[in-house]
Amino acid sequence: MPASKSQRRLVSVPAAAEYAGVCSKTIRRRISDGTITGYRFGPRLIRVDLDEIDAVLRPLATAGGAK
Repeated sequence: MPASKSQRRLVSVPAAAEYAGVCSKTIRRRISDGTITGYRFGPRLIRVDLDEIDAVLRPLATAGGAK
């Protein structure tokens, strides 16, 4: 069954960091500065929506021009 747009793809901070190819500390910084939303489950467990990670990833402009 395909995931609908209303469903969140919540993963742990380390899993989100691996998905984005960055350090866990970077994901925590983005949560702190409000770039992405962290969802707390209990006193210590934090989850991040992979759709938000996808939304903040941007392609870089190239010398030949972006397509």
